[in-house]
Amino acid sequence: MANNSNNASYGDDSPIAAFATTPGNSALTLIRCTGKDSIELASSVFAATRTKNNSLQEDTSPLMTAPGNTVIHGWIVSNTKEKTNDKIDDVLISVFRAPKSYTGQDSLDICCHGGMTAGKAVMVALKSAGFRDALPGEFTFRAFMNGKLDLTKAESVMELVSAKTETSRRHAVSRLSGSLHNEIDGIKKLLVEVLAAAEIYLDYSEDEISADAEEAEGKLPKKDTALEALTRLKKLSASWQLERVYQEGLTVVIAGCPNSGKSSLFNALLKEDRSIVTEIPGTTRDWIEAWVTIEGIPIRLVDTAGLRETGDSVEKIGVERSRKLLEESDIVLYLIDGSRGLTTEDKAFIANIGKHILIWNKCDIAPLPESLRVSGQIPISVSAKTGEGLVELYTAIISATGIKDLQLHNDPSSATLGTIRQKNLVDAACTSLEEALTLSDNDEPLDIIAPLLKDAVNSLGEITGEVSTADLLEKMFSNFCVGK
Repeated sequence: MANNSNNASYGDDSPIAAFATTPGNSALTLIRCTGKDSIELASSVFAATRTKNNSLQEDTSPLMTAPGNTVIHGWIVSNTKEKTNDKIDDVLISVFRAPKSYTGQDSLDICCHGGMTAGKAVMVALKSAGFRDALPGEFTFRAFMNGKLDLTKAESVMELVSAKTETSRRHAVSRLSGSLHNEIDGIKKLLVEVLAAAEIYLDYSEDEISADAEEAEGKLPKKDTALEALTRLKKLSASWQLERVYQEGLTVVIAGCPNSGKSSLFNALLKEDRSIVTEIPGTTRDWIEAWVTIEGIPIRLVDTAGLRETGDSVEKIGVERSRKLLEESDIVLYLIDGSRGLTTEDKAFIANIGKHILIWNKCDIAPLPESLRVSGQIPISVSAKTGEGLVELYTAIISATGIKDLQLHNDPSSATLGTIRQKNLVDAACTSLEEALTLSDNDEPLDIIAPLLKDAVNSLGEITGEVSTADLLEKMFSNFCVGK
């Protein structure tokens, strides 16, 4: 059976295979397969080993007869014109039968040996049997299409894979468990209730309108229910600001004049030697970065070249790059060299940077003057060499992120948004609902209010996937990694 990977599309049910782990130096490699006739095709390149009369014998039938949720041991073998039944790798195959599988289709997980060659050779055999390469996110796409996941859960799969901290992992797991789906569904039911009540009034004939209905004409029925839905939508929308920080992290740039201790502080925060530290000013010619986690927040920490006017062409490029990074940063840690004190250059640079934390470095040899204030700030006293003051610096960084203020408005146990797509759709529902309420307050007729309620319901349906288009789905899932 030919492999038609060139004609692949997300809408078909053809047998697909992909690495679920990256081939390389590891004990095991996992290859995932699913789709129409996938078990039959895999059996054509599989020979199980069974013990009979105290001897090992090969058996080609176990995959075909294996019940779901079982594991079969055997060999992947070649099945081409050039080579037939040559052993490729000793494997364990987990069999999952539809509909009780991740994708809702017959599926197999092939556990073979690690390294660069074994898994690739198994993939060649699978393609010769009729499997094609899976498209990015195609396994999760099929899970969605077969009703195993809604879109919020499907997106949370990729969020879980890319989680940078324990906090973002917990939030992704919460969404995968259905917290966001349940909240969206609950809000949508409130809006449907309001919409149904409005349409009842619209369906009255003139001689059937009661006094109560006449009084309600032009006003939104079940307004309290609509207001409750709006409150919950706004809370969801606000959750994205917090979630974005946990998912994407913040850029924190260390800046200061040459030899102020930037690289030493970088190494101290990172707890390893990544930047070169010397007594020679201008050692760092370019920026270097690393990821650290502070109280669950992923921080992209950047060590930059010393800020100063220089005639050295290479150093000058590094200084210009540093200035650009300062503009792009969320927070700047500006170091004042305590051994030199606050200089005119320091004052000039501080006046031209955005959100920043002032640090008096080298406090082990030059204590912070009690009366020192810079633009109303008291610098944090730190010694990058001894670690003194680092705890206070961590606290200041968290405070500067504003994360604590966001958490006051977000219950950690409540549902949160996981993607900008979800945020935009929640905001669209908010806008439609707010406009409907405004029109109602202005005694506008229900026949122009009801469509706005429908728009809000449709926006929420698009979040979970009840309302979707082929283009939307392909764009979403194409951003997933292969094998998911």
